[in-house]
Amino acid sequence: MGEETGGKYVEPGGEFTRDQRYIATRITEDGRDGYPVEPGRYRLAVSRACPWANRLIIVRRLLGLEDAISMAVAGPTHDARSWTFDLDPDGRDPVLGIERIQDAYFKRFPGYERGITVPAMVDVPTGQVVTNDYAQMSLDLSTQWGAYHRDGAPQLYPEHLRAQIDEVNAVVFRDVNNGVYRCGFAGSQEAYDKAYHQLFDRLDWLTERLTDQRYLVGDTITEADVRLFTTLVRFDPVYHGHFKCNRQKLSEMPVLWAYARDLFQTPGFGDTIDFDHIKRHYYEVHRDINPTGVVPLGPDLSNWLTPHGREVLGGRPFGDGSPPPPPAEPVDPAHTPLR
Repeated sequence: MGEETGGKYVEPGGEFTRDQRYIATRITEDGRDGYPVEPGRYRLAVSRACPWANRLIIVRRLLGLEDAISMAVAGPTHDARSWTFDLDPDGRDPVLGIERIQDAYFKRFPGYERGITVPAMVDVPTGQVVTNDYAQMSLDLSTQWGAYHRDGAPQLYPEHLRAQIDEVNAVVFRDVNNGVYRCGFAGSQEAYDKAYHQLFDRLDWLTERLTDQRYLVGDTITEADVRLFTTLVRFDPVYHGHFKCNRQKLSEMPVLWAYARDLFQTPGFGDTIDFDHIKRHYYEVHRDINPTGVVPLGPDLSNWLTPHGREVLGGRPFGDGSPPPPPAEPVDPAHTPLR
């Protein structure tokens, strides 16, 4: 994932608790924290493996911010120290000139002791991390960077729906996004049982909500859909087996499976998903869960492209906007069923 890079993930004898003390600095239009919105100034450090980073990749792409905010892509695995730029020539990010994302953290906070996480926004002129507060970063791309959105960019966080979106996001984070980790990193049967029931009760609630409406809030794609999608897309390849979230596979939950395929087949969603990176990250890094580091070959991914039938519910994916153009930073074709 990216939050816990110490090499040990399971909480012996107890519940997994996510450290949510992130760097709260924001990049804003008025520059109140010392970092004004400025195209070309910031670099978004991500890994395609990480669901939290994946959200930023999707939102940046849907809003058309690729030219305004460049992207540094770390490899799918990391050691106890940090995510590394091992996909780049010489193992260094070509813009920041660093081998590890921790270098940007230490540049601003020498001896930084919390999680060296992705996604992170880095100030290119100083090489210092600005923020790793992924939830706020995502909203700020919608609310602060509007001057640089592409023509036809969707409203992912429209003002009249914000209270509803925030409400859905809060329960989805607690029970689903973080819930799969609370299953996987549980250190006792009791902690696992509790997390398992919370997860599947919430998935049942989402099934009910999405049975008669195409998207989570309103009739268009919003921030809420982005946040749920990045967990659902990892469910069968990773969470079902690796994290023991095995009441059913996603592909055995008809409503959620159709909803996830609908989004996957929507430009800006599926074309950001690197299944190879996703599987390698979880199975290779979490050695206290998977000591051999063996990465499963399945599941078959071709079913992501089967008809989902959700169009009958109406809805307008991009509202008054339009789909983004083909990706400028495509996923390796060998790592996705999309061709």
